[in-house]
Formats: sequence, C-alpha cells, structure tokens
Amino acid sequence: MTSNLTGKVAFVTGGGRGIGAAVVRRLARDGAAVAFTYKGSTATASALASSIAENGGRAIALQADAGDAAALTRAIDDAAAQLGKIDILVNNAGVLRMGAVETFSLEDFDATLQVNVRAVFVAVKAVLPHMGEGGRIVNIGSCNAERMPFAGGAAYAMSKSALRGLVQGMARDLGPRGITVNNVQPGPTDTDMNPESSDFASMLHGLMAIQRHAHPDEVAGMVAYVVSPEAGFVTGASLTIDGGFNA
Repeated sequence: MTSNLTGKVAFVTGGGRGIGAAVVRRLARDGAAVAFTYKGSTATASALASSIAENGGRAIALQADAGDAAALTRAIDDAAAQLGKIDILVNNAGVLRMGAVETFSLEDFDATLQVNVRAVFVAVKAVLPHMGEGGRIVNIGSCNAERMPFAGGAAYAMSKSALRGLVQGMARDLGPRGITVNNVQPGPTDTDMNPESSDFASMLHGLMAIQRHAHPDEVAGMVAYVVSPEAGFVTGASLTIDGGFNA
C-alpha cells in the first residue's frame, strides 16, 4: 500500500465490479478508507470489502441503486456517519442501453438519464455536507461524449456529454470551497458491460490507435491521479483514457 491518501475517505458508486471495483481497490491501496455502493450481488461486494480488509485496508459495501435518489443519499449519509467524513466522491455507476432512435423506448431514455446524469447530481448534493476543503469529485464518463462513430448510441453519448457541462459548472460552483470536479472518460474497457471477448470488440479496436480494450486498473490509475494531492489544480476537466479512440 502507498500512503498518499492516508486519512482520506472515499465513496464510490457502482463499486462492486468492473471499473468501480478497480477504483475501490486502487483507492484502498493508496491508503483511503472506501465505502462503495452496489446494486446486484451481495456476495461479490462483500468479497471485495473482505479482500481489502485482509490487505490492511478498510472498505464498507452498501447496497443501493444509484438510480434511486433516496437510497443513494442514505448510503452517502451512512458512509459519512461510519467513517466520519467523505473526502473523495467517484460517480462510477452507469448504464449502457443501445438502440436506434426509432426503436429506442422512452423508458430506456429516462433510465439512461436517471443513472448516468441525475444520480451524479444527487450524489454531489448529498456528499457536500460531508466534504471539506480539498475535496475531490470524479465522474466516470466516456470517450463517447466526444465521438460516437457507430449507430445506436445516441442516448448513451448524450448522457456522457451532459457530464461535461455539469462538471464545468460544478467546478465553478465548488472551486471557492477548494473542491475539484472532473470527468475521467474511458474508452473501451474490459468489463461485463463491454467485454474484450465480444464480437463488438473487434469493430471498436479498428477505431483505435492502441487496438485493445483498457484494463479496469488502467482507468483506476487515472482516477487515482485526479483525486491525489498532486492534482489540486485540475478541475472542470474531462480527461480521456481511450487508446486513441478519439484521436
């Protein structure tokens, strides 16, 4: 374990698997106590928290649907009550629903906004009473905020583009409090949502300079930098880690 986040408390939404789990492990390795939400498997989330404890860290798994504003707010308040404060918020929870405009349902459109955009706003508002000077807020966006080179991704791209404007505005609002707000925008990353073994992957690789998926730990490394003391002058930014997808 390194120590640049010793004494810090982090809260990660959707931290039970994929990029979120990699972020949880990395922040714990860097010395932070980490609370994270999960929606699905209690066993998987508990195993992640236990593995961190076995390696000398501290992690708390809290079941909450990021799309449920009341449940998400309760989880943040609960984490702050148990850990004393929250210094770092990572909004990782997200959904990917694809479809052509003419067939894409309004229900899927609303669900995309609810989790990918509204939940970010809800979490930020909930965390601010528990966050002091030097706080860090990071959203996991997507390179599709800037480039959507295939059909069926309009709603998803729109939701991730919305985070760019939200981050720029919140950075202005929270800068006087010494709180930074940024997006990390991954490209194709090897997770359950977008596995490297899928037929879709080869098409994605053809669009990239580095023709492979990212490992979740690589994305977590970018997050670790943005929440670190070294990144105190980085705010309102959308930082892309995409293997040249947008190059």
